[in-house]
Amino acid sequence: MRFYRRLTTIKAISFDLDDTLYNNRPVMLAIEKQMLQYFTERFALLLPELVPKLKPIFNRRFWAPYRQQALAATPDLSHDVVRVRYETYRLGLLAHNVSAEDAVQEAQAGLDFFISLRSDFTVPKASHELLASLSKEFPLVAISNGNVNTKTLGIAHYFQHIYHAGFQRGTNHGESGHLLRQKPAADMFTLVCQQLTIPMEQLLHVGDCGFADIYGALNAGCQTAWLPQYGVGKKLQQLPHIELTQVSELLQLLDYKQ
Repeated sequence: MRFYRRLTTIKAISFDLDDTLYNNRPVMLAIEKQMLQYFTERFALLLPELVPKLKPIFNRRFWAPYRQQALAATPDLSHDVVRVRYETYRLGLLAHNVSAEDAVQEAQAGLDFFISLRSDFTVPKASHELLASLSKEFPLVAISNGNVNTKTLGIAHYFQHIYHAGFQRGTNHGESGHLLRQKPAADMFTLVCQQLTIPMEQLLHVGDCGFADIYGALNAGCQTAWLPQYGVGKKLQQLPHIELTQVSELLQLLDYKQ
């Protein structure tokens, strides 16, 4: 553990999920291959005349124009990875002359398949042990820009609150939903501290991305722990309070609970 700033009282800890509590890169690489095969088979059934002529490869490059189209129409979709994926699929299907009704059904089916794959892996034992130990001493929360299912992963019970960026449903009947913007926006950090009734400076946020996690949490007024273990997050723009070599080093922070 390397210290860059002096830590003060910590009353709660928030965790990024992907590439912080587990290595998400191999998961996503495997999913991309499975989704490519999935849509190859679906298009062969829906539009058998298309595949022999164009031999399309249904990878990120294929879907990119439809994602851009979706974001151009509704910029706030950039904060909701689930909705933008659905709309990307729907627009791509429509562009290849799939009927509007079939495009809706197929886009939802593709999204459902992706989500089923998204949480089909095992969280390392070390992360379970860390969360179990820390949760006895601190309120823990999860703050994610992604859509991994913490219940499926078997880690939801460690957290008092779990936040995913994107459009949120109203909690009561007739109550309209709202948008939680992705980190580095302060939305989720602010909500955490409001619900835990603690000052922003007493929340320690742990994450791998120098921009979304560290820059975002510092700008919100929180303390920060940077974990670049898997080497996929963006570079630092500001120094964190501490840098971790592995997430289990956080156990040393039990001394900061006051």
